[in-house]
Amino acid sequence: MTDCLGDGAGDMTPMDLYEKLTSQGDTVRTLKTEKAAKADIEAAVQLLLKLKVDYKQVTGQDYKTGCPPSECAVSQDNGPAAAADGEDMVDPWNVSTTNAKGVDYDKLIVRFGSSKIDQELVDRIERVSGQKAHRFLRRGIFFSHRDMHQVLDAYEKNKSFYLYTGRGPSSEALHVGHLIPFIFTKWLQDTFDIPLVIQLTDDEKYLWKDLSLEDCHRYTVENAKDIIACGFDINKTFIFSDLDYMGASPDFYRNVVKVQKHVTFNQVKGIFGFGDSDCIGKIAFPAIQAAPSFSNSFPQIFKGRKNVQCLIPCAIDQDPYFRMTRDVAPRIGYPKPALLHSTFFPALQGAQTKMSASDANSSIFLTDTPKQIKNKVNKHAFSGGKDTVEEHRKYGGNPDVDVSFMYLTFFLEDDEQLEKIRQDYASGALLTGELKKRLIETLQPMITSHQERRKQVTEETVKQFMTPRPLDFNF
Repeated sequence: MTDCLGDGAGDMTPMDLYEKLTSQGDTVRTLKTEKAAKADIEAAVQLLLKLKVDYKQVTGQDYKTGCPPSECAVSQDNGPAAAADGEDMVDPWNVSTTNAKGVDYDKLIVRFGSSKIDQELVDRIERVSGQKAHRFLRRGIFFSHRDMHQVLDAYEKNKSFYLYTGRGPSSEALHVGHLIPFIFTKWLQDTFDIPLVIQLTDDEKYLWKDLSLEDCHRYTVENAKDIIACGFDINKTFIFSDLDYMGASPDFYRNVVKVQKHVTFNQVKGIFGFGDSDCIGKIAFPAIQAAPSFSNSFPQIFKGRKNVQCLIPCAIDQDPYFRMTRDVAPRIGYPKPALLHSTFFPALQGAQTKMSASDANSSIFLTDTPKQIKNKVNKHAFSGGKDTVEEHRKYGGNPDVDVSFMYLTFFLEDDEQLEKIRQDYASGALLTGELKKRLIETLQPMITSHQERRKQVTEETVKQFMTPRPLDFNF
């Protein structure tokens, strides 16, 4: 699962981009003339549109056929994959927005063609599971889905499903944002009593980052300890490293090859924006992230069955991988995976900013001490309050852009308490310093408790979770 920044248009000169655009335009015309497959044409058009956005970002001009960029065009540093006309940019490597409230998720649903998780679906999940919906569902943190109603239809007919999520291990320490999919996945596992597979994409991090294979694998083991500390049931959970499992599982590799055969280079360029200078490992990787969506990739768990439905909780930026997977699945005889998409966890500096594992002040890390948590929140958490106490008391603060309030929506369980904090802050009754104090008091025991649980995770425990084996479940 990716969580890194890819190579952006900033590495190319305006003329490089112009020539690439011209060439891609020719490719689109050739495909249409030759009446190529619809999927190939659509993928080529998508890449053409992406290149036009990159061109405008770099040159400040719209692309025009036969009109090379003017020599006075200056490269604009708009950050990674900044989108044209104020549009949010969201892909597996880049997330950027100009809005202090963060990405416009309603627009993203339309762009990606997914479905909104509405109150009706939340109510149905409660009804089918017999449990109160998780706060992430109640508050719209998981906000979008693909085929969740189909999963519930089958579950009501006593047809079970399994969960698949993952992590790209690019550093030893995780930050609190990395916990979001795991907190929710644990709730789903406990609520529906189902098996879970967790993919650690150490191969991907080696391909994308300037890291050695040994470092990537070491990060995998360290990240696995934090994931295990979330409380997953060892009898229902299999965690695997791509570097270890793919070579040891012929069934998994067979599914990788099936996916690779059914996705063209044009399609993968259109979906992911790969260029001619990207290594071939990157181009082949999406099939590896697709393979866990199919139950017969894990014969030790599902006894060779290929029809067990998969549900994938993940951040919305991972959706391109699984749009590709869902397109391929019926062509190779498998059910399409269903998805639940989460919003992005904001950096301390504000929702426009992407958290970075290399910037210690951009988030709260799971290794932070109570004192570090307090200092980070007080010094770096973006405030929606007014400049003076008098103004704040009179006009109130804006909880929609205040990072401390945003973090509380993720981690404070009590809905009524959260709503009271919102109202008090918006009215001016609650000051920014008091709001930050509430967040500090919420985070400190949560992180300390996680650290204590992680200390109990031994190398032997990790080995048990990562050993291919039958899981305690009967299908």
